[in-house]
Amino acid sequence: MGELQVEPLTASLTPAWEAFVHRAAGASFFHHAGWKTVIERSFGHDCHFLVARRQQRISGILPMVHIDSRLFGKALISTAFGVVGGPIADDEASLGALDDAARRMAEQLDVDYLEYRLAEPSKRAWPADTGTYAQFRKPLADDPEQILPSVPRKRRAEVRKAIAAGLTSRCERDVEHFFPVYAESVRNLGTPVFAKSYFRNLLQVFGDDCDVLTVFDGDRPVSSVLSFYFRDTVLPYYGGGTAAARALASNDFMYWQLMRRASKRGFRVFDFGRSKIGSGAFAYKQHWGFEAKPLSYEYLLLRRESLPQVNPSNPKFHLLIALWKRLPLAVCNLLGPRLARDLG
Repeated sequence: MGELQVEPLTASLTPAWEAFVHRAAGASFFHHAGWKTVIERSFGHDCHFLVARRQQRISGILPMVHIDSRLFGKALISTAFGVVGGPIADDEASLGALDDAARRMAEQLDVDYLEYRLAEPSKRAWPADTGTYAQFRKPLADDPEQILPSVPRKRRAEVRKAIAAGLTSRCERDVEHFFPVYAESVRNLGTPVFAKSYFRNLLQVFGDDCDVLTVFDGDRPVSSVLSFYFRDTVLPYYGGGTAAARALASNDFMYWQLMRRASKRGFRVFDFGRSKIGSGAFAYKQHWGFEAKPLSYEYLLLRRESLPQVNPSNPKFHLLIALWKRLPLAVCNLLGPRLARDLG
């Protein structure tokens, strides 16, 4: 089969990496090479994207992000800031070679742990967390006009209320409406917001595979979502609404509009992303008729004995979350990016 070698991703290998992502089983939007540029430019984290090759042909890839945080510890994550990641390969030998290279790198970097975020459990004998996050996916109707009738009754009523209120939506190629809406939404949840430049970088790097949909009440933006597009799937990834959103049912209207627009463009799967099991977002997606599928996050523990809990359910963060909700939005927007960059 030829000699197998593992090496870092370079600019000259990037087109072949992208070709592999588009053809490989198990690949996701979070395996795109563009994440290296986005994360390094937005957060300053070192990215270690590895390529397995035989006779100049790529047989596997592994994107990893090195996070070195005083607050959250040191980790090598595939893929930080994404739902899934981990190595994907054409054969077991390439997969094993990538695992071995990742282990060596984790030891060299002296991190606390190596983390693979997987949609399905693997055969690795690593500790796994399958009880924190779940993913939600559902087919989209071929006919955009059949989407609303297929929505569960209570959510359908909310969409119709929003239609009656005269809400409108618009696709955008910038984050000027999106960012203040999203920043207010995450502050209300007690979560630090990413810097505005991060979202600009996503739109710039991923081009037509990334856009923003904003819902307006008159001229006032009330809900907005930044989405990714991969193969036949649309992924609304960063979304939220203002204080007025709930009364207007603008979030329901927004997701319905996104489904309609994606269906019209030929996308056939709606990926509602991940949510923490038992959370309000988890229940909301179930109310839309989506079934939860647990994600498997697997860990090679190096400098710790227990699985990390860098999520809102960790009791250590409860006080910080409660305080964050009370801060003025301007303060959160100033301080938030310094914390969010290490959350991964």
